[in-house]
Amino acid sequence: MPLAIFDLDNTLLDGDSDYLWGVFLAEKGIVDGAWYERENERFYEEYKAGTLDILEFLRFSLKPLSEHSMSQLQAWHREFMRQKIEPILLPAARRLVEKHRQAGDTLMIITATNAFVTAPIAAAFGIEHLIATDPEQDGDRYTGEVAGIPSFREGKVARLDAWLDEHRQNLVGSSFYSDSHNDLPLLERVDHPVAVDPDDSLELQARRRGWPIISLRG
Repeated sequence: MPLAIFDLDNTLLDGDSDYLWGVFLAEKGIVDGAWYERENERFYEEYKAGTLDILEFLRFSLKPLSEHSMSQLQAWHREFMRQKIEPILLPAARRLVEKHRQAGDTLMIITATNAFVTAPIAAAFGIEHLIATDPEQDGDRYTGEVAGIPSFREGKVARLDAWLDEHRQNLVGSSFYSDSHNDLPLLERVDHPVAVDPDDSLELQARRRGWPIISLRG
């Protein structure tokens, strides 16, 4: 079955879950609010500009996970889903996912955002396969470090290739939907790349290459 692959932030969601998790932590007083908000905003702007140092960002974003128990983190995440994520679940994104489900495609989300934040969001879309940046664990606690390759830029391709080998699948007939120029390495690999509400750089590339450009926000 062909793969239908979706970026998450600003593609299926009308916002960025990684950024919003930081906003949520600051609003709850779980992190030092003013400093954390400034750093969170800086990293987000660097991501959009294509200059993000992913390992520096992950040291920042994963540290709060290491400072609290899993049960507490999960309780906060349920609140986060209600407050920040449910309002930005795009109805048109749900319809697009269902279109591919009805076609019999294998559904996957691939995202640079960590798996703790994104696994419940993938479940909300009914998407079983998730490739996300994996936070390292020691028993039932997060360490604040990354396990394996972050699924960012070329890392998304490497992680997907490993998944394809493990599941004995290929990219014949595959689609990938993304908003970001950071995803060009993976968009170039699939048979059907689609730019979704793209940033300026991706829109320019999509027009040059004749890729479809769609909106899930209209």
